[in-house]
Amino acid sequence: MAEARLYFDWNAGAPMKAVARARFVDLLDRPGNGSSVHAEGRAARAVLEEARRSVARLCGTEAKGVTFCSGGTEAANTVLSPDWTLFGKPYRLDRLLVSAVEHPAVARGGRFPADRTEFIPVDADGIVDLGFLDRRLAELATAGERALVSVMMANNETGVIEPVAEVARIARAHGALVHSDAVQAAGKLPIDIEALGLDVLTLSAHKIGGGQGTGAIVRGRNGFAFPPLLVGGGQESWARAGTENVAAVAAFGVAADAAVADLSAMAEVAARRDRLSATLRDIAPDAVIFGERVPRLANTLSFAAPGVAAETAVIAFDLAGVALSSGSACSSGKVTASPVLTAMGVDPALVKGGLRVSIGAETSDEEIAAFGLRARNVFAAMKKQHGTAAA
Repeated sequence: MAEARLYFDWNAGAPMKAVARARFVDLLDRPGNGSSVHAEGRAARAVLEEARRSVARLCGTEAKGVTFCSGGTEAANTVLSPDWTLFGKPYRLDRLLVSAVEHPAVARGGRFPADRTEFIPVDADGIVDLGFLDRRLAELATAGERALVSVMMANNETGVIEPVAEVARIARAHGALVHSDAVQAAGKLPIDIEALGLDVLTLSAHKIGGGQGTGAIVRGRNGFAFPPLLVGGGQESWARAGTENVAAVAAFGVAADAAVADLSAMAEVAARRDRLSATLRDIAPDAVIFGERVPRLANTLSFAAPGVAAETAVIAFDLAGVALSSGSACSSGKVTASPVLTAMGVDPALVKGGLRVSIGAETSDEEIAAFGLRARNVFAAMKKQHGTAAA
């Protein structure tokens, strides 16, 4: 009998939570467009508003600040616009500053022109350079330019947690606005958009156990807004046109409630991650674990072993029944050098071997132990086949 597969790629997409799946399936047989005025339409609208309140609670804000969309990429492309408004009046932004370790959805700059987009460097641990940010925003303010700053809450590859509250404090001092990609942070870190000082953050449902293809834009209580990316009807209070996927949004809401509960399990998750780290150190003593000197998400382990190519390792682990990745899942089908590790100044030889293991609150001790056994076999086989120093 074949051994059960081990899913250790939760940062790419968490398994759908049973409660979210049940809510999704229950709604599939119900008719009704949330924009219709008849009873079925009103029922669908009530479902959407219930989910909106749940996502708002996850982020510490009001339901009216939540706009549902197709996922984190659409959400980022919507908010990364130079044409914001303040209480309905135009509020033009001249420049976009993004950290050098952002997800591609943010790193590409959204609707800002390429020559108006700049990168904020990071240190060797992947932490954004606050001194650089302060100086650059001061220069832009002196030149009469308004800026939007985008720094992720936690990195999708390394799990490194960024000092977004300090980023927001610096931005405020220079009249800049702040967006944070909170896709990986949700359910793993407490989020309070007001306490953090953010103007807007973005989420993706499938990272917290909702369904794929659903996300949210969450605004703070300060009167700022941005033009819709999709125009047409007046859905989502004119912030995003298109009929809402009621069942998927409802599942998102249920997953958001569950994500809040998951926070209490993060200490245990971190302990399991640390056992994985110890196992890898035993198997490959010269392995490098990225970001281990700074705060990281409890579930994420990013590492490389000298002489081990990521592409070969991902395939070898897959054949051994283990799903893991080599950085962002949005580059699936092509294992390329990680821009995140490159921005951190990691040796190019190690960048080519960067691997990511990510687990969840439901990952068991038995799965952690099974991973160790399979990893030992994988590294031993790779050493024998390629003559590497991997084990």
